[in-house]
Amino acid sequence: MIFVEKLDVAAGESVKFDKVLSVVDGDVVKFGTPNVEGATVSANVVKNGKSPKIRVYKMKPKKGYRRTQGHRQPYTKVQIESINY
Repeated sequence: MIFVEKLDVAAGESVKFDKVLSVVDGDVVKFGTPNVEGATVSANVVKNGKSPKIRVYKMKPKKGYRRTQGHRQPYTKVQIESINY
């Protein structure tokens, strides 16, 4: 299971990543320049969600300037099914 930037794919569907930077299988190591040719990763989307809220606080001393802002980053949780190279 990995967390990636939010994808426009519903939960339960499959997704294929074709821009693979490197593949490591035991002693076999392949690095792309910039991508490994013919390598794909098949994954299944588990859920879409938002990470916990972080607080952004800005302040300028002696000026009376204070601002608080919150942010929740959206993500997609995927389960890797297979790596083809």
